[in-house]
Amino acid sequence: MFNLTPYERKTNDVWDPFRQLDEIEKSFFGTKSVGFNTDIREDGNNYILEADLPGFKKDDINIDVDDGYLTISAKRSSNYEDKDKKGSYVRCERYYGSYSRSFSLDGIDSDNISAELTDGVLKLTLPKLEVVTPKTRRLEIK
Repeated sequence: MFNLTPYERKTNDVWDPFRQLDEIEKSFFGTKSVGFNTDIREDGNNYILEADLPGFKKDDINIDVDDGYLTISAKRSSNYEDKDKKGSYVRCERYYGSYSRSFSLDGIDSDNISAELTDGVLKLTLPKLEVVTPKTRRLEIK
C-alpha cells in the first residue's frame, strides 16, 4: 500500500532530449523541491516579495543584504529521529535541510527593506529607488 507510484502516460513516442534531461535531473535530485516558492509583484512605489516558508520559525530564517543581492535562507532540522528510535514510522515525507534563494537588488532602496512572517508566508516590502531625472538648463552663449 505504501509503495504506490504515480502512473505516467507516455503519449509521445518522438525522442525529446529535453524530456530526457528532465528525467535525469528528477532521478538524480529526486522530485522534491530544493527551494521555496516566491511571488514578486509591483505595488506602487514598492515591490512585494512573498515566499512560502511553511513550518519555519522566525529564528530559522535569515535575510541578508550583501553586494547588491538579497538572500533569503532557512534551515529546518530533523527532530523525528530523536523522538522515535524504534522505527515505528511507516512513511516519513517531511524533509529537512537548508534552503536559500537570492535576488538582485537593482533599483531597490536596500536600506528601507522591511520583512514580516505571517502564517508561513514571509513578506518583504522592497521600496523602489526614486528615479532622479537630471535637471536641464540652457546655457547662454557669450
